[in-house]
Amino acid sequence: MRVAVAGSSGFVGSALVAGLESAGHEVVRLVRHAPAAANEARWDPEQGVVPLARLTDVEAVVHLGGVNVGSHRWTRRFKKELHHSRIRSTTVLASALTGLSVRPRVFVCASAMGYYGPDRGRELLDEESGPGDGFLAGLCQDWEHAAQPARAADIAVCHSRFGLVIGPGGGALKPLLPLFRLGLGGHFGNGEQFWSPVSLHDTVRALRFLVEQHGCVGPYNVTAPEPVSNGEFSRVLAAELHRPRLLPVPGFALQIAIGQASSELLGSLRVVPTRLSEAGFEFEHPEVRAIIRSAL
Repeated sequence: MRVAVAGSSGFVGSALVAGLESAGHEVVRLVRHAPAAANEARWDPEQGVVPLARLTDVEAVVHLGGVNVGSHRWTRRFKKELHHSRIRSTTVLASALTGLSVRPRVFVCASAMGYYGPDRGRELLDEESGPGDGFLAGLCQDWEHAAQPARAADIAVCHSRFGLVIGPGGGALKPLLPLFRLGLGGHFGNGEQFWSPVSLHDTVRALRFLVEQHGCVGPYNVTAPEPVSNGEFSRVLAAELHRPRLLPVPGFALQIAIGQASSELLGSLRVVPTRLSEAGFEFEHPEVRAIIRSAL
């Protein structure tokens, strides 16, 4: 199968390309720079440039692009950049796919569990749950809507609502490891808020599943089936590193340090992958200890 991947140089994207190629698929990497390899094709969403000739006979397109939400403090300017980078690129790519004489069967576009809002307490959230409030919820709704041109052209559109992706060398664990390795790690706030992690390994497997399985369409929560409290996550991480778990990090300290983005650490999202499980996908790292071990 020929698969085009946008956002192929990122944490998830680079792992996905490797996973697809190891499974025998031919990958076309859509890149912003001048192509440096035979499997790369340049695109420029700002200018509306998509290399349609390189997308001939592509059966699936995966779009993972967008500025990293954790790369800067959430200023008004940065939030505009987060929004624009996702909506513009998705709209341009989805619209371009409709112009192909032979359209791809499926368009898998990234989204996030932020769709459900910053804090839903102990509510169990699956794909039937309604959207939440706040910046990320609005961003995710606009992001998913931006794929509408592909939907209107009868391309199966899947929205992968990622949880906290954890893997070697990056993801949600990267900023935590230095403190925990020094024995200075602790839970955030009261530690009772739910986190919904997923291993990078299972994230790649889930994306491959959506690409390879016929009939998948709509939103899919890409989170492990066992959400965990932040306190338990911190306890397991400290234990796996053989380090003590110290005092919690107060909520006000996080708000001072990283501003509005602190809501993503202090809020509670108890998300489960109902639709993936019903489709027959099985997680190899279903719970927090296995997830953390996969990253260390």
